[in-house]
Amino acid sequence: MATRAKGREAARSRRQRRVRKKVVGTTERPRLAVYRSNKHISVQLIDDSTGQTMAAASTYESACSTDEGGTGSVAAAKVVGTAIGERASAAGVDTVVFDRGGNRYHGRVAALADAARDAGLKF
Repeated sequence: MATRAKGREAARSRRQRRVRKKVVGTTERPRLAVYRSNKHISVQLIDDSTGQTMAAASTYESACSTDEGGTGSVAAAKVVGTAIGERASAAGVDTVVFDRGGNRYHGRVAALADAARDAGLKF
């Protein structure tokens, strides 16, 4: 079982490197980086030219927590997506490049992206 887990981790890290080769954030168009764990999801707007985080949202925050399904649900991902959209517009950002972090564009990651688009972000 340990070899199966190592294979999964290696595959995810290969996907992550493949995505990050092409996706670079700038000041005008920062990178929207998603981190997904089993219990939580978090997202950051990163300017790669300076290495600074411009805005962030996560289910670790009480403002982004939901009662339905807990913090590891699609509903929680939608709340985080809406929050990052509002915080990005407050920071003066309207266009981003999406970094799914080696995760499939499915489920919580897709729900977060759709909610961010509905909140005004352009991918």
